[in-house]
Amino acid sequence: MSLLFSLALASLPALPEPVANNAVAKVVVDEQPYFLSFMGLGVNKDHHSVHNKVWALKLGDKQWQAKSPVPSSLQPKGRLASTAVGLGEYAYVFGGYTVSSDHTEISSPDVYRYDLKNDRYTQLANMPVPVDDSVALSYQQRYIYLVSGWHNDGNVNLVQVYDTQTDTWQQASPFLGEPVFGQAAAISGNTIVVCDGVKTQANADKRRSFAAVAQCLKGTIDESNPLKIDWRTLPHPTGTAHYRMAATSFNDAIYMQAGSNNPYNYNGMGYNGKAAPASNHVWRFDIASNSWQILTPLTIASMDHRGLLEYQGSLYRIGGMDNKQQVSNKVLGYKVKE
Repeated sequence: MSLLFSLALASLPALPEPVANNAVAKVVVDEQPYFLSFMGLGVNKDHHSVHNKVWALKLGDKQWQAKSPVPSSLQPKGRLASTAVGLGEYAYVFGGYTVSSDHTEISSPDVYRYDLKNDRYTQLANMPVPVDDSVALSYQQRYIYLVSGWHNDGNVNLVQVYDTQTDTWQQASPFLGEPVFGQAAAISGNTIVVCDGVKTQANADKRRSFAAVAQCLKGTIDESNPLKIDWRTLPHPTGTAHYRMAATSFNDAIYMQAGSNNPYNYNGMGYNGKAAPASNHVWRFDIASNSWQILTPLTIASMDHRGLLEYQGSLYRIGGMDNKQQVSNKVLGYKVKE
């Protein structure tokens, strides 16, 4: 692995208020790009702080604009660990989980298409198996893949595929890694890369527990059959697992950054009882050479991300938590030097 140099110089306006674990997407309306932030966790980090607020940033403007909140078939309406993906002028928002006053968490089956131009939601076909803390990846400007994730009581190895043209779901080749939640993933062409996350493990003398998994898998989608995926293992770039990293693809490479090496509950406290630290690493997977590179670290560490958005050659983390587990309103850019 080699060290590449990048500059963390890019900046965009901060969010109207701090939010973590928010689903993010980029859409393009009338040739104008926008960043979107859906739902998430507010500053108090309790169940009252879980919301369904939405903000949009017209790239080039100086501030974000509040939009209509995301609807919900469940109560309460706020959700954490949702996933979003932009396809053209629409954003598709998947799942997440609700948190009730008694701390019960329920995975939402909801799928919505958001039309920014008209500030309008259309409810789509429910997920066959509701998942949260999953990943959403678009392919051929038509299909959206949800890989693994958490369903109410445990992780699933499913790859659920939504067809935006027919509003239907199908199952693709199952994920062959350890089923996880809080993993990072991105797609470039027909190549998917999934790394890390948290597994559920049984114990002899106590309730189930959670453990980080240092794993990376590459899935190659069959060009003649979008439901057939050839899953193969990849060497891990560092051997240290990270939870809720931000990831995206850019210029035939996949980038993963930030997150935490200590899996945690939604308030930033680790399942081991210790505060989770934020990370500043940047990994780059080159599709052509099938190899990882370690890039210059981030200037500001962060964690609790649901996505990474690209604009003019910079990769942006939107909100999240800082190294003291405080919810942030910062929009942090990382300028990639090719």
